[in-house]
This record gives sequence, structure tokens and C-alpha cells, in this order.
Amino acid sequence: MRVGFGYDSHRLVSGRRLILGGIEIPHDKGSWGHSDADALVHAVCDAILGAIGEGDIGRHFPDNDDMYKDISSLILLQAVVRLADKKALLLHNVDCTIVLERPKLMGYTSAMAANMAAILRLAPEMVNIKAKTNEGMGLVGQGEGVAAFALVTVKEPRD
Repeated sequence: MRVGFGYDSHRLVSGRRLILGGIEIPHDKGSWGHSDADALVHAVCDAILGAIGEGDIGRHFPDNDDMYKDISSLILLQAVVRLADKKALLLHNVDCTIVLERPKLMGYTSAMAANMAAILRLAPEMVNIKAKTNEGMGLVGQGEGVAAFALVTVKEPRD
């Protein structure tokens, strides 16, 4: 069994969409970034890359490469899963926390988990997503950003 940890954060700005777990969340601000700036999927990508010993998301999908401009982060997740496949490692479990003051995400987390589970080839209950606020503290708590954390386990297949 191997474990990987991922983290990502993005500033919230007007004129962008808020995408988390591949789901567009209605809000007056969205995540700023080179891709669709999906902090949740980016954190999961980093966790998988850590577990399989392949660095981080910036190494594989640099933000100065126009190929990744406005790309869906779910496409990046598919590429990361292929890297795990090449190493014959199976994804086992994903546990995530999104920190966002508003909007409330409770009605969206199941769809986010289902989106990622399909790509990860996991049962939806093996992808857990929790949504938290930062109780008004710091930049995330003041509504200026979103942060996400992910823990992933991968295993070698049994013969």
C-alpha cells in the first residue's frame, strides 16, 4: 500500500467559473488559474502523483504551456490515472476536504465524487469529499480563495 497527499488552492475572482470536482458551482466568483482551476481535482492529481512517485501536477502540466489553457482538470486526472496504470498501481481510496467559505457545497459533493470515481475506476463510496468553511479566518475564510486537500491510497495488484 502507498499513500499520497495533495493540496491545491486558487484565488477567487469575478469573470471565472467555479469548478470543483468537474462540477460547475453557481457563484459570483470563480477560480483563477491556467486550466479550469479545479482545486479539488488538482489536489487529487497531486495526491496520486505523490503516491506513485511522479512529482506534482506542475511537472506534468505546466501553467506556461498553452496546451493546458482552460483545459478541464478531469482530462488531467485521466492522464494521471494512466501514469498509475503504467506502474501497475491500483487506486484504492480517495479522501478529500474542500475549504470554501461560500457557496455551501453539500448539494454538490456526491456529483463531484461520482465524476472522479468514474475516472479513477472506483466505486463512488471510495471517493469521499468533505466541505468545510474556514470560519471567516484568513484569505479563504474571507472569501478570497478556495483550498482543497486530498489523501489517496494506491496498491500493487495481487498476483
